[in-house]
Amino acid sequence: MRLFYTLLIYLLSPVVLFLLYRPRHGKPGFGPRWKEHLGWVAPPNKQAPIWIHAVSVGETIAVTPLIKTLKQRHPELSIVLTTTTRTGADQAARLGDLVEHRYAPLDYPCAVKRFIKQIQPQALLIMETELWPNLLAQCGKQNLPVVILNARLSEKSCQRYQRIRHFFRQMSQALTLLLCQHRDDAERFKRLGVTPQQIVVTGSIKFDIQLDQKQIELGEQYRQSLGNRPVWIAASTHKGEDEAILRVHQEICKQQPDALLILVPRHPERFTDVAKLCLEHEFAICRRSEQRLATVQESVLLGDSMGEMAYFFQIADIAFMGGSLVPVGGHNLLEPAALAKPTLIGPHFFNFSDITRQLVDKKACQVIHDETELATQVLQLLGSPDQRHTMGMAAFDVVAANQGALEKSVTAIDTVLATLPQR
Repeated sequence: MRLFYTLLIYLLSPVVLFLLYRPRHGKPGFGPRWKEHLGWVAPPNKQAPIWIHAVSVGETIAVTPLIKTLKQRHPELSIVLTTTTRTGADQAARLGDLVEHRYAPLDYPCAVKRFIKQIQPQALLIMETELWPNLLAQCGKQNLPVVILNARLSEKSCQRYQRIRHFFRQMSQALTLLLCQHRDDAERFKRLGVTPQQIVVTGSIKFDIQLDQKQIELGEQYRQSLGNRPVWIAASTHKGEDEAILRVHQEICKQQPDALLILVPRHPERFTDVAKLCLEHEFAICRRSEQRLATVQESVLLGDSMGEMAYFFQIADIAFMGGSLVPVGGHNLLEPAALAKPTLIGPHFFNFSDITRQLVDKKACQVIHDETELATQVLQLLGSPDQRHTMGMAAFDVVAANQGALEKSVTAIDTVLATLPQR
């Protein structure tokens, strides 16, 4: 089965490499480091590092508190952090000398083998359920411990894996520990043949969010400078979604002429296109990159910067999470929730269904289904400070009630590190 899989990915290589490396307007490329995806990486500065893999920006942000905790407990520990995407690499750069960054090898046997030979890791920690057959097979051959962090498995995915249950069981033999978000996830992994000894239920480390206090302070200063002006944010929006958001803002401005929309596209290569969209919808805009306060005549603050979501959320009275009016699957609501902001999300939130459902159940979040409903809910909340406060505190309570997964995860990782030979 793995042989067939490997043959297939080699046959699809031209398509995969084209999609990964094709030049796109406004999106920085990989430069000479593209070879790292094929395993041609420089050795780390220190021997025997822990290898942590996080695919892109979201996973890198989520694993950052764990990295900081590991370094606090084990100052001598060397960490190599890999990402697949350039935006993930940019986020990793914010960690400074806590980690060394490399691009992760694509799941070609030769690339994985080359990477491991160069890095010589003593253990691999993978953020979320990134199970790559050739990577796991090579780790098994090298007796390299593999820990899956924040592991999750939906019922739909479980049923799909049931069709290749034997293959999944072979892959899972290379896993040392699966740190599952919930008991339901653990039970699904067991149904696929993962042994109870390989599973620990820790909860989601995403709830142990560590916000940038400097960003929050700057955001609060900006908010105070706006006075009583009503502000809402549409965060992490995708192509096809911005037009809808701008139409909603047009409706809002009919009743709240001084309302300010903070519009933050998910991908930096779209900043210029979204700025043009704002002008096409006849909005005067202020760009974050201009480093100034939006004037009364400017109805949109365009978040054309990276790594400042806490800053933007702190300015806003209400947060709408993008990727949910279009079938992308939504994005993580925990950052605005941790800032006690009432949240709204569209119907497509399947990538974060558990977090969203918890917030909805506690009346901290509302699911909206179309533009009309979004405009209605934003206007209602802008005119109801008491409701905003109630929803915001309920959101904060959900985050607080679920914290503790980070400590459980680090404790489990420490048990694995304790078994490693001293180098």
